[in-house]
Amino acid sequence: MRIYEGSPRQDFEEVLRSIGAVLDARAVREVLLVEVAEGFLVQALATDAILGDARSEQVGRESKITLTFLEDDLARFVEEGRSRRGTGATAPDWQRSGYYEQAFRVIGRYLDERRPRDIFFFEQGGAFVVRILGGGPSGGAHELIEFTREDVADLIASSPALRTPPDGGGTGNA
Repeated sequence: MRIYEGSPRQDFEEVLRSIGAVLDARAVREVLLVEVAEGFLVQALATDAILGDARSEQVGRESKITLTFLEDDLARFVEEGRSRRGTGATAPDWQRSGYYEQAFRVIGRYLDERRPRDIFFFEQGGAFVVRILGGGPSGGAHELIEFTREDVADLIASSPALRTPPDGGGTGNA
C-alpha cells in the first residue's frame, strides 16, 4: 500500500482507525498488523461464538484469524467511518468507537508525524510494539517504538484537544 510513496491514499490515522473499527466489530484480541503492497494483512485471536450442548465442556474456542484489507476495502471503510462520525448525532452502542478503533487511530496519528515507508506492529495485552521503516537519503532504517497500555490510554485521552474545528482547516480526525 505504501501510503507515503506517491500514493493518493488517506493517512495512517484514518486507515488504521478504519481497520480498528472492523476488528472491534469482530471482538478480537492480540492483533498483528503488517503493511503489504496491496494493503494490510491482520492476524488476531478470536473466540468462536459456538455454544456447545449441555454435555460439552467447550463453550467457545479461541483461534487465529487472518484478514486482508485491500486498498478498495480501506477506501470504503474510511468513507463509512467518516460519514458515521460526521452526523453530529450520538452513535448507537454498536457504532461507538471501541478500543482498537481508538488505539489504532492514535498510533496512526503518531505514524503520520513520522511518515514511515513501511509499518508492522503487534499488540499484546493492550500494549503495542511498532516497527517502522523510516525514509531518508541513505535508504532509511528500521526503528522500534513501544506504546504501553498506559501510553495508548494517555494518547486517547489527549486526542480531543488535537481536533481542528470544522471551519479551521486540518483533518479534524483526532
